[in-house]
Amino acid sequence: MSEFLSTYGFLLVSMVQAGLLGLSLYFPLQAGQLSLATPGFYALGGYVAAILLTNPAFAGLRDSLGNGAFVLSWLAAALLCGVLGLIVGVPALRLRGIYLALATIAFIEILRVLSLNLTITGGAIGIFAIPQAFGFGDRWQYIWIFGPLLVLTLLFARQLERSRVGRAFRAIREDELAADAMGVNPTQYKVLAFVIGAVLAGIVGAMSAPFLNTWNAKQGTFDASIAVLAFVLIGGSRNIWGPVVGGALLTAVPEVLRFLADWRLVINGLVLVVASLYLPQGIVGALERLGKPRPPRRPTTLPPVEVKS
Repeated sequence: MSEFLSTYGFLLVSMVQAGLLGLSLYFPLQAGQLSLATPGFYALGGYVAAILLTNPAFAGLRDSLGNGAFVLSWLAAALLCGVLGLIVGVPALRLRGIYLALATIAFIEILRVLSLNLTITGGAIGIFAIPQAFGFGDRWQYIWIFGPLLVLTLLFARQLERSRVGRAFRAIREDELAADAMGVNPTQYKVLAFVIGAVLAGIVGAMSAPFLNTWNAKQGTFDASIAVLAFVLIGGSRNIWGPVVGGALLTAVPEVLRFLADWRLVINGLVLVVASLYLPQGIVGALERLGKPRPPRRPTTLPPVEVKS
């Protein structure tokens, strides 16, 4: 078991990490919002943790808190991403569809350019030698922090779906005008969904900085946005397990097929194309349809009617 964890531990944690990032996009999609801002908040959360854990200005705080400094970085990232998500979400979520996607892409680019030009973020080089969380000696041990976060996120998402807020999200997704006419404030709930996704992405970023041991502007790019969107679309956007399955699958396939060299990227692309064409509701959606009994077929011809004399 120890040899297996040493070999595949990094991949297992990366699969859980990808599932969490997919879930951070899942919440805005529940309210019908195509937001691609997840990598931006993820990168911001990672920078918060990297700065708190390496900058000499916070050396006294780190010494006094010990391992509590890691927890503080999670809370600080969640708070900052939540506030920024609120500031960005209020004006941006007045847009819809592709216009909202373009606005969130612009947000990612702004953060990327800032991180490339600020001294505190290390510029283009980034921040190195980030201490390992809680003194972990092996990468697979990060499953002890990413795993519970995934479980808590799934429980939260399940309870949210069953609550009044979840019903409001679905109403807005299905028909925003009808939801508004029924007394649901679309802007309020869309901003709430956006902030929830931003907070989750920020926490994942703060946990990932020690896990990766380095952090730079490459963590939050447009390519990363497309990758996270693929997690949700391939897994399924109408079930909480969809982003988890999609993130785990698309993270594992290139690594499992690494022995094929460059051909593994071709196969990964084929998986995306086939899933998009033949699984429009995602893998989880297709499995749900298989598990449901088929409705009885209507008779093609009506039985003859007996006429009594």
